[in-house]
Amino acid sequence: MRVLVVGSGGREHAIAWKLSSSPSLAELHAAPGNPGIAGLATCHPVAPDDGEALLALARSLGLDLVVVGPEAPLVDGVADVLRHAGVPVFGPSAAAARIEGSKGFAKGVMAAAGIPTATVLDEPRAPCVLKADGLAAGKGVAVCATDDELETALRELSSLDSELFAEELLEGRELSLLALCDGTDAVTLAPARDYKRALAGDAGPNTGGMGSFAPVPGYDADGLADAFVRPILIELAARGTPFIGTLFAGLILAADGPKALEYNCRFGDPETQSVVPLVDGDLLAALAAAAHGSLAGTTLGRLEQSAVTVVLAAGSYPAAGDRGTPIEGIADAERAGALVFHSGTALRDGVLVTNGGRLLNVTATGASLDEARTRAYEAAKAVRIDGARWREDIASPVEASPQIASL
Repeated sequence: MRVLVVGSGGREHAIAWKLSSSPSLAELHAAPGNPGIAGLATCHPVAPDDGEALLALARSLGLDLVVVGPEAPLVDGVADVLRHAGVPVFGPSAAAARIEGSKGFAKGVMAAAGIPTATVLDEPRAPCVLKADGLAAGKGVAVCATDDELETALRELSSLDSELFAEELLEGRELSLLALCDGTDAVTLAPARDYKRALAGDAGPNTGGMGSFAPVPGYDADGLADAFVRPILIELAARGTPFIGTLFAGLILAADGPKALEYNCRFGDPETQSVVPLVDGDLLAALAAAAHGSLAGTTLGRLEQSAVTVVLAAGSYPAAGDRGTPIEGIADAERAGALVFHSGTALRDGVLVTNGGRLLNVTATGASLDEARTRAYEAAKAVRIDGARWREDIASPVEASPQIASL
């Protein structure tokens, strides 16, 4: 198959890395890609949200499958442009992608599907969670335990030019479930946990994600999918908007059982960087089967290992990124047994430099979560970027301790 991966982040690098090992792959392309992806695929200077340019590229390359990574192009309908022209796409239509594009729409779908979730409040009052209705690159949610935090969040989120609403604050650890969907059925990947806050101990502002690990001990992916994924697929299909792509269920493991916090319309970032290395099987074949409308007979195994991803970010992230600082030591990290996925990098005069907020994702696997964590941090320390930082508590023993699911 001739395949195009759309996007330029660490998620897309991880996807490209996994697809590159598929026995059914003939050619791998990326639009626009990044320096890391360029080592696996032919990169093309086409923006992820330019549907007509992507269609022209698909026709010129004779593509058999397009895999769309980022959420914004999906919400804007880039998959529709390709699909309507006969190009197989792994990624939902704009109508189905509203499950992420509008939190209000998602709450309506959850209610119709009988999904346990937080109650929407008549007006913001602490303690609560304040949310912007539209896309905000992972930064449109604020946990407000006090009136002062609520006041600050109202001021900051109002700048997003999106409708705001508040819902009850649920307590518990979070879990990310990624499911490959064909419109009616799903194949699940390993349950993961990501770390949204900028600083250790879940302090500081929300980010796009500072690290992740998989699997989360004590949880069965198929059981969670029966409760939180398949009912959503049934409801979206009943509305005439079947979901084809990765449905990402963001769950909270509350005292009275898991509840849905949100749904996303794509692979998670940085969850994908931990989940994909654990896939035992042909991911490309599964994505192609879903894109063609039937996962019947498709199975993906899971390696009996754990994976931990540490995000190396610019020192001022998320307030600001970093551009032009040389990056060294990636080869040392890889020799230590880690995978290094590029998120915010660029080549300037042949030198790899920083180009964003989240710069690199260092992923390591191990027979245990503790072993994977140790390897990931050892490899991260081998990378040299002046001013860069990371959280020190990704997959810490307390955070990663098993919990028993109550469905």
